[in-house]
Amino acid sequence: MIIPIRCMTCGKPVAHLWEKYQEMIKKGMKPATVLDKLGLERYCCRSLFLTHVDMSEKIGKFKK
Repeated sequence: MIIPIRCMTCGKPVAHLWEKYQEMIKKGMKPATVLDKLGLERYCCRSLFLTHVDMSEKIGKFKK
């Protein structure tokens, strides 16, 4: 669905970084570089961004 507001493991707020992450990835930057620039150093936070799949558009089709 949408990115969680906080990391589920450490509790660091991460939702505000999601749009910046998406913009930088679309520009062609490598994910590791983007995560470093955003200040995500912990493995739990990095894995949250790397494994997240945005399903909002797909789920929105079934909502009336």
